[in-house]
Amino acid sequence: MKTPVISSKERGFLRDFARRVAEIASTPDMVELRDLWRRHNRMEQVRPVVFVAPQGAWPELVTEEMLVCRNKDAREIEKELRKRIYVYEHFSSDNVLEKEWVVKKNITNTGWGLEVRTSHSDTSRGAYGLIPVIADYSDLKKLEYPEVLYDEVETNSRFEFFQDLFGDILDVKLKGIDDLSYHLMKQYTGFRGLENTLFDMMENPHMVHEAMEFFQKGHQRILSQYIEQDLLGANTDNTPIYTSGHGYTDEFSSSVTDGATATHPSRMWGWAEAQEMAMVSPDMHEEFVFPYEKKLLEPFGLNGYGCCDDVTRKLDFVLSIPRLRRVSVSPWGDVERCAERINNQVIFMWKPQPAHLVGTFSPESVEQYLRHTVEVAKRHGCTLEIVLLDTHTCEFQPARFDKWTEIAREVTMQ
Repeated sequence: MKTPVISSKERGFLRDFARRVAEIASTPDMVELRDLWRRHNRMEQVRPVVFVAPQGAWPELVTEEMLVCRNKDAREIEKELRKRIYVYEHFSSDNVLEKEWVVKKNITNTGWGLEVRTSHSDTSRGAYGLIPVIADYSDLKKLEYPEVLYDEVETNSRFEFFQDLFGDILDVKLKGIDDLSYHLMKQYTGFRGLENTLFDMMENPHMVHEAMEFFQKGHQRILSQYIEQDLLGANTDNTPIYTSGHGYTDEFSSSVTDGATATHPSRMWGWAEAQEMAMVSPDMHEEFVFPYEKKLLEPFGLNGYGCCDDVTRKLDFVLSIPRLRRVSVSPWGDVERCAERINNQVIFMWKPQPAHLVGTFSPESVEQYLRHTVEVAKRHGCTLEIVLLDTHTCEFQPARFDKWTEIAREVTMQ
């Protein structure tokens, strides 16, 4: 996170892109979309919202060949600005663009005492395998609680740089931690290995519980340090809440409690997920990880749960999370069963199959697929949110995203 160094010529390029961002952010469309998301997040019966994040496919949409800047730092800034413009000019989605440039506080920590070891394939962006660094129960003693570190000098240097670069065009904001999502099983399996963890649930259940409790307490300590050092950043704006869409909400504006500031957990979104438990029974999921996740989510004003794992058979305990507002229904979830169980208790946040963007792209199949979920959600009175994520490629056919969002817009507007 070093302060960039760019030429005056590249500075001019970047300021031109920033002006375009400011222009888009000030359109009536964006004003309407901000209000739409606030109403949606309040569980009002508005139309289904659509959020798109190309993620791994971005290099195929905003290519290196498009960039006009040559300096590495300037190119990264240009990419970010171009992505924002691209979404507006190409997607028929409900993504909101703000007239801002956010400088994140330089926050790290000392780690958990162990480092994840992996073996990678030779393929670019290919798979990897975990090499266990926790070989047996005694190795749990090697784990340590992290201590939060904040580099205020470097943070202020970056803030001053971007204030000088964009301050008269965009609102340059300093922001702390706004992603409060918890992935306890990902952490543990990263150290222990997934197969070992699954065997431990049967043969050494006390070991898994001890590890989960350790990570739970460690994250509670980290959150306390964030609060004490004023390192939290509000996520009730256009911040995507982990695997979902924007976090816009005004529900906390008139209910400050316990002297909470705008960046206190009680006025923020929290999230948890345990994709590694996709292959175990609901009972084992509930026993080995859920109680610890639930304690971590207790401080937050609003919560979400799930990711790419199927929660169809786990909704009974998931819906017990305090102040739950979003549940992720993955491409492998049973839409009908989930909609019937969720009803309008929380937002039905559906992640459609991203594989439709590869192979033989069929607009007719996409339309039928999306329409089915929209109709099911409507029949059960669900507040539906459609989030297209986890796209690792579109096979260098960026127009597929455009068409997909056009179809989604047509289906959700009916």
